[in-house]
Amino acid sequence: KMVNCGLVTSKNEPVPLKSIEVNLQAQGHVATVSSTLQYVNEEQGSVEALFVFPMPAEAALCHFSAKIADQEVVAEVQEKEKARELYDDSLSSGEQAFLLEESEESVDVFRLSVGCLPPGQSAAVTFVYVTELSVQADHSLRFCLPVVLNPRYSPPGTKHKLLNSCQNVITPGSAQIPYSLSLTAHLSSPNPIAKVESKCPLKPVEFLNADHTQAKVSLCAGHKFDRDVELFLYYQNTHQPTAIVEAGVPTAQPGSLMGDSVVMLSLYPEFPEAVTSMVSSCGEFVFVMDRSGSMSCEMHNGLNAEERIKSARNTLLLLLKSLPMGCYFNIYGFGSHYESFFPKSVEYSQETMDQVVQRVKQMQADMGGTEILQPLKHIYSQPCIPNHPRQVFIFTDGEVGNTKDVLQLVRSNADSHRCFSFGIGEGASTALITGMAQEGSGHAQFITGADRMQSKVMQSLRYALQPAVTDIAEVWSVPEGMSVTLLSPPVKVLFNGQRALIYAQLKGKVRDFKMLFITALLVGWIALLYQHVTNTLSFSLNPAENTGLTIHRLAARSRIRSLEQEQQAEGDGKEELRARVVELSVQAGVSSSHTAFIAIHKGSGEAVKGPLLKRRLPGFCQCSSHSDSSTESLLFCALTAHTHKPSDPLLQLISLQEASGCWKMESTLAQVFGKTIEEVTKQMPAEVEPGIWATVLALIWLHGFKMDAHDEWQFLAIKAVSWIRSSWFLKPLPSIFLFDVS
Repeated sequence: KMVNCGLVTSKNEPVPLKSIEVNLQAQGHVATVSSTLQYVNEEQGSVEALFVFPMPAEAALCHFSAKIADQEVVAEVQEKEKARELYDDSLSSGEQAFLLEESEESVDVFRLSVGCLPPGQSAAVTFVYVTELSVQADHSLRFCLPVVLNPRYSPPGTKHKLLNSCQNVITPGSAQIPYSLSLTAHLSSPNPIAKVESKCPLKPVEFLNADHTQAKVSLCAGHKFDRDVELFLYYQNTHQPTAIVEAGVPTAQPGSLMGDSVVMLSLYPEFPEAVTSMVSSCGEFVFVMDRSGSMSCEMHNGLNAEERIKSARNTLLLLLKSLPMGCYFNIYGFGSHYESFFPKSVEYSQETMDQVVQRVKQMQADMGGTEILQPLKHIYSQPCIPNHPRQVFIFTDGEVGNTKDVLQLVRSNADSHRCFSFGIGEGASTALITGMAQEGSGHAQFITGADRMQSKVMQSLRYALQPAVTDIAEVWSVPEGMSVTLLSPPVKVLFNGQRALIYAQLKGKVRDFKMLFITALLVGWIALLYQHVTNTLSFSLNPAENTGLTIHRLAARSRIRSLEQEQQAEGDGKEELRARVVELSVQAGVSSSHTAFIAIHKGSGEAVKGPLLKRRLPGFCQCSSHSDSSTESLLFCALTAHTHKPSDPLLQLISLQEASGCWKMESTLAQVFGKTIEEVTKQMPAEVEPGIWATVLALIWLHGFKMDAHDEWQFLAIKAVSWIRSSWFLKPLPSIFLFDVS
């Protein structure tokens, strides 16, 4: 049950959104995004309005302005309570005012209050933010312009003022109101740009120079903005370490963050070849599955879209089949309450896997709201199993209202586990999904659109099963007279193929920046190999051009987030940390939890009396019509239970594999191959046992027909080959049984 989140009039009618214009400036691994929304008040009186919108958790809002008719007002950053007082005073005086503030419970939700928009008047609001671009499994960099802000479930008894005011709202683009959307992206990179892809129609990429390090691409006209707009940027040599040095502001105070130069390092530590081939056979794997009502929504708005819960069930089945023998595991389902399959984690065997497979297939989105805090508390209260590192896999559509409480809990238990999180469907909270992985030294994945959840989840399982680099130290070698102050939090863990972005302030004076170099080393330890890994990058202090203070603002955002976390965990000294956050936020002009953007336009106007009104909009999308109510979820499940889609033969094959890695010779396996059991056994060599023959045929089928899904079944094949070798033991293997599963 969602309500409109555009501008709303006193008559409970939306102020029509006429256009959205987005400009993206991508520089390597980071980007600056400018969005302008054009509204018109068609009422006969002045209105006060509210606009709630999502933003990536790793972003920092750095500019806001509003244009009424021909006059533009640029907002400034002030301490939040002071900004709210100024806004209220302006309304009571009949002045036009704009207040833009971050949610108190989740850093990926912002609220814009627009006061006193005159009748017949147009209003253009522009906000600019800087953000890091996330790395995907295929090494592309992803930019996402979200269309949906899912309702955030707040557990009973919690009081989250700002976030509760954002409950059950959708972004303006998702309302059924005529408007236009334009998006243009300007790309630049130290390495050549290979290509740009999107699930939305794009105009051909226009390269702006001969070496293809600069390019331009635009969204085709007529896009309805009924789904997230995603761009995937592919650079050549994307794993090559890079550094961008950005000069400080000449008018800023020397020695301050904005007055000094700042550097951003992009590092991909090189792993020994032995690391990528190692697979651990130990570990405690805890799978935490969101079963709230919203998980009955479809993955996307396109044709043949699966329900989120169904996709999650299939993925969980794949994970179970891919676990190594001898490990431990457990499964939790949560909604308004939670339940676990076992009182504590059990050893992985054929018996325990058989016990859970049928229960997994029957899992439904029937457990009410989204309360993730309590199951996590129960998991962390369980004693760890010696020699079996705990790995927690969390699947959720990210609709919670107590994000900061959850992140604090994960952070306080970071020494006892690693957390791998998965945001399912459009609108999942980036603050929750990314935050849990960062605090738990794991990895985050977002599954949107027509993405196959299985391939992304299996990448995280590879990270969990392979050795990681830990005990990481950063070592800097700087010229005489200079020093380095780190602005980003320490890097805790790195997996093979994972990027590390490091921000640092360069203090001191030197004569000639162009002739000086700094060397940065990232040194870590791989415990299973008993060896160190070193990544070295030397770079010039010559500042880059036309960066627009993007690096400074992202560095400030990184430091602000660290201070906010310290403040949340600190007993004494909270006010001092709060003051430091406000000072840095105002100095850098970026958003924080303790500041807000305030703009006041001096002029005539009539203030709106009474509370802010919102209007329900029926029929937004299938996802928006479902609340986290167990009754509604059960009804929805019952109505859709008889809608059958063709079975996926790969999932059928996966479901038939035994815990040991083998397949049994049975008619259901033959059906996957499109054969009868007689046809399958007819050519079986006399000296070969049926189970071995079935397993060989399954491997041949995977290699012959499902190589495009290799990432999904790789661990199943490793287990199968291992089982074949152990079954034959001292017997020589026929050549047909020798497989390359790499």
